[in-house]
Formats: sequence, C-alpha cells, structure tokens
Amino acid sequence: MTKLKGILLTEGMHGMISQVEGLAKALDINYSHHTVETKGFWKVIPPKFTPISDSVFKKIECEDVDLIISCGRKSIIPSLFLKKNSKKKVFNIHIQNPKIKLDNFDLVVVPEHDNIDGHNVLKTKGAIHYLTSEEIEKDKEYLFSISSKLKDKNIISLIIGGPTQYYDYSDRNIQEIFSKVNYLVKENNLNLVVIPSMRTPKGTIEHAKIYFGNDHLVLDGVDKKAYLSALSQSKHIVITCDSSSMISEAALTGKPIYIATIPPKKSDKRFKNFRKLFQEMKIVRELGEKLENWNYEKLDETNRVANIIKDKIQL
Repeated sequence: MTKLKGILLTEGMHGMISQVEGLAKALDINYSHHTVETKGFWKVIPPKFTPISDSVFKKIECEDVDLIISCGRKSIIPSLFLKKNSKKKVFNIHIQNPKIKLDNFDLVVVPEHDNIDGHNVLKTKGAIHYLTSEEIEKDKEYLFSISSKLKDKNIISLIIGGPTQYYDYSDRNIQEIFSKVNYLVKENNLNLVVIPSMRTPKGTIEHAKIYFGNDHLVLDGVDKKAYLSALSQSKHIVITCDSSSMISEAALTGKPIYIATIPPKKSDKRFKNFRKLFQEMKIVRELGEKLENWNYEKLDETNRVANIIKDKIQL
C-alpha cells in the first residue's frame, strides 16, 4: 500500500518539531518539514486577523499532499492556505490551541490542561513527541563512551530548558535549583549528568560547570544521543518546569521525574494545570530534599493519538 504524503509546518522550535515529527512517524507517512517564515508586519498579527493568503508567508513548496500537520501560531495561515488551494482532498491537523475557529481544521490535538472542547478536538495528557522506547534504548551506553566521570550507573539527570515569558533564568533562580540537586547528589552518592536544551542560555551552562566542578558531567550544548542515553540510564530525572515537552518525553521512561520549579513572572495557570495532572497520574513530584522511588505506567500519548487518527482517515 502506498504511504500517504504529508507536510509538517512549525516555527522551528524543538517542542513543536518534536510533536509534528512524532505524530508523522507514528502515522507512518512520508513527510517533509518546513519552518514557516512570516512576512513583514504579519509576524505580530494574530491568525484570526490575518487573511488566508500566500502573501502572508514566504513560499512553501508543496505538491500533492494528503495530510498537513501544523504546530505553532505562524503555521496556521499556511496550513489553511495549502488546504484551501489543494487540487485534492487534504486532511489538516493542528497541534496546540490555534486560537481561531476550531472548524478550520479536520482535527485539533491539544493537551488536556488547555481545557479546550470541540467535536474535532482530541485531548492528550501532556505533549505528544518524537521519542520512542526503542530510540531511547538504542544509544543507552553513549554517556559512558564520552565521559569517564560516571563511575557507576547510579545516575540522576538534570535536564534544563530555558527562559520564557513565564520563567526567568536569573542567577538566583538557577542557583536554587542547582543547590537542591547538589544536595540530593551528595546525600545519595549519585552521579550527575546535566543536559542542556536548545533554549538553555550559555551562561546557565557555564554556571553549571562552575557549580558542579569536575566531578560531574555537564554537557556543553545540545547532544541528542546524550539526552536519550540519560533518559535510559538515569534512576531519577529532574526537569525544569518551563518545558512540558521534555517532561512529557521523560514520562515515556516510567521513571521518577522531579520538577524544578521557578517562580513565575506572570500567571502560569496552564503549566500549573499540566503539573497538577501529571502529579495526579503519579508521574512527577516537586523537587525537594528527599529522593524517592515510585512507579507509573509509561506514557505514550503519541501512538495512542496516531491510532485514533488512523481510524479517522482509514490508514
């Protein structure tokens, strides 16, 4: 059977790419990914006030697609334009709240904590993503190949996001997180691996190197193999509160996840609702002074969602 052809539209951010590519892989379609570039002042105009026109965005090469998967505000108008002007029937899916009429899409995939309802809305627990259990296990020994600092496999990982409109990565906030993690490391004789993301400021990475010294592994930048190896090898995982995507990815492991909270600059109700849901599901706990072990069912929302979509479009 010939595979369906899809186009993925995002703003180029890791969390968005992870969601659209994860869904495309789970659907087992052929796809290309395009980072949307909005023209001129349209960059700051909300989609609900923007015309469905190719004058709004830079040209996207797209022919004969069956499926459009979009994520992020800037991807909305290109998705609607490509569907409207296609010579064939196209099924369009938007991930996250589009903040326009939901009926513009055949399906809208949103996290449960966004509290959005509609006949074409499919709710997920946390964010869908590109990781699979097989991928995590494939490079599980990678950390030991790049560092001699990991004396044994009693590992705790600190996975760091980056500043957002809600959370400030000030020296004080980061120092508090490092202090809590360091206490757990010393009290429990752990090996620490610090994993930065695409959004992690260089200053935060340098701060970690100075704070944790030469005894622990602090990566210089993004290293996907190291990230996957850390998820596989860690007995406990600590993740900063700003990234629901990385928390959702780590939930695929079934391992204890601690959330390192940062005081919000403004109301972060959505993120609090997300953390509350994951706490109720026994997936996460707030980072404190006690290291505990607990179990939960591995969370694989991507494949659950993909199976529902397959039934809808008869894949």
